[in-house]
Amino acid sequence: MSTRFILNEFSYFGRGSRAELVPEITKRGFKNVFLVTDAALVKCGVVNKVTKLLDEAKINYTIYSDVKPNPTIANVMNGLKECKDFNTDLILTIGGGSAMDTAKGISILMTNPDRTMESLCGLSNTANKGLPIIAMPTTAGTASEVTINYVITNEATQVKMVCVDPNDLPIVAIVDSELMETMPASLAAATGLDALTHAVEGYITKGANLMSDMFHMEAIKLIFANLTNAVKGDKAAIEKMSYAQYIAGMGFSNVGLGIVHSMAHQLGAVYDTPHGIANAMLLPVVMEFNGAVCAKRFKEILAGIGVDSSKMSDDEAVKTFVKEIEKLSASVGVTQTIKDYGCKEEDIPMLAKKAYEDPCAPGNPRDTTLAEFIELYHIALNK
Repeated sequence: MSTRFILNEFSYFGRGSRAELVPEITKRGFKNVFLVTDAALVKCGVVNKVTKLLDEAKINYTIYSDVKPNPTIANVMNGLKECKDFNTDLILTIGGGSAMDTAKGISILMTNPDRTMESLCGLSNTANKGLPIIAMPTTAGTASEVTINYVITNEATQVKMVCVDPNDLPIVAIVDSELMETMPASLAAATGLDALTHAVEGYITKGANLMSDMFHMEAIKLIFANLTNAVKGDKAAIEKMSYAQYIAGMGFSNVGLGIVHSMAHQLGAVYDTPHGIANAMLLPVVMEFNGAVCAKRFKEILAGIGVDSSKMSDDEAVKTFVKEIEKLSASVGVTQTIKDYGCKEEDIPMLAKKAYEDPCAPGNPRDTTLAEFIELYHIALNK
């Protein structure tokens, strides 16, 4: 049996690594750069740290910033029109998962004009590689710069479409932690817990293998050791988190996720809940549920983060692991429940049905029935 692993061809890391952008653009011969970002990053000056380099090199570019925190089909389609009008040969994306995912949708539709955004949900069958992308993350969470995944909200159906397509992978990732240093503490916490969810779900997913385990365990160690200080603004910790989220992405992009994401996607689609917060609220609930089949893996994680689980029963290990997650969330100020973000009792059957049908659900280590999804949402609502 073979195991497929897909990664970027080129990635750069470290504070100031954005200096590699212009050489990468010029040596590849790109002329018209379509820059996808969000308005907040333009306003706070983060984008200017990059466009200054483009201006100095006299590289032709235009900025597209019509991107929501949970990006929509309309965000992609509006960007697609502008991208075509600009005669673009390179998409540069600066931002978190929202900007990068929007860029991926535009990229794929640029080179697969027979497709609609709606048709791209799920496992890919696109014929052509997307328009080249260089991705520069500004949050330490989503890892879209190294994954073959992107998520776009269909507002008409209130469903987050999980698109899995090797043709969307950026040709270059530039992970400059200096671009992450202006994140507000709340965003640093949310995106860091998103990265933790990626690493934990990837470590226990049905598709996990020796390669992915290596990445996910290292990411988990880095996140537990550095997230709290990163949220406080410690630059060294922020740089460690920039590596952690990327490493987690290297893993989960190749083996999938689980029902934390299945359930979180629905909160984002229906209530516009920030994705990292949705994951953080659901992670302890789902890990307790998965404990019935994952106690051994949880003991391995506990050992990795310095908690001696050698003499624990399986039940003790599950409870201890869940407490460690809750402690880390509390340390960065994330203590909300899904009720705080608008979830209502009467919505749960609808949310559960959508979660049950979500593309991430089959990867969960414990098969989950529709009734169990309903029960998990109830537990999360009443925590």
